[in-house]
Amino acid sequence: MTTLKFAEKLRDLVGDVDVVLSDIWGVVHNGLDAFPEACGALHSFRKQGGTVILITNAPRPADPVQRQLRKLGVAHETYDAIVTSGDLTRHFVADRPGQKVFWLGPEHHSSIYHGLNAVFAPLEQADYIVCTGPFDDETESAEDYREMMLQARERRLPLICANPDIVVERGDRLVYCAGAIAELYRELGGEVIFYGKPHRPIYERAMELAAERRGRTTELDRVLAIGDSVRTDLAGAHGFGIDCLFVTRGIHAGDFEGVDQLDPASVKELFGHPPRALMRELRW
Repeated sequence: MTTLKFAEKLRDLVGDVDVVLSDIWGVVHNGLDAFPEACGALHSFRKQGGTVILITNAPRPADPVQRQLRKLGVAHETYDAIVTSGDLTRHFVADRPGQKVFWLGPEHHSSIYHGLNAVFAPLEQADYIVCTGPFDDETESAEDYREMMLQARERRLPLICANPDIVVERGDRLVYCAGAIAELYRELGGEVIFYGKPHRPIYERAMELAAERRGRTTELDRVLAIGDSVRTDLAGAHGFGIDCLFVTRGIHAGDFEGVDQLDPASVKELFGHPPRALMRELRW
């Protein structure tokens, strides 16, 4: 294992790359503001013939994610397509017509059910749980749901996690996501089905979209993932067999404050499987 230094520019890393699978939250925006340098970098990669698929654990379909990006000032020219964990969760619900779902999540995630004719029920009557996050993701954590998860485990309900992230940035704060509740449920002995990074299905779908845009499949050694989470972005890229550019401005920013390079021991401690390179923030 070698020393890791910070790269300055994306252009120095993509000479042998045809497809970029980029995280959104923490790389392209922080939930409140877009990062112009990052958007410009992805746009520049596309202008030189590359394909950019945004790959996100957002528990919503791609269309509302695109609307949010537009509202934040992320131009459509920044990317070719979007794949979300919400899209994959929708497939699970659609494949089970008539089964009753207990929805655990905030109202602003309701678009995940649009057009599905989902049958909602209280926990006591449900066949499974879909978790898109805490009911109040501004104030609650997974511990607020321990008693509910114990009740679900007694009924042996599978929990479908529509966002495996534990936390995400919202401006300058970290807020809890569905992954925190799902991990608690798993610790309590409950069955969890995860959709999104680091799990393989979302990467397979992203590569299908890339092939549609490029008119051909792309070898994995010509694909680069970009993300800011060790647990989802880096682990997911490694598990899928692709390199990862790790952006440190996101949820792990505190681990890299004042650090110019990482020695092999630090690389192993922080990452396990090292990324291809580090970058403080994405720029061309």
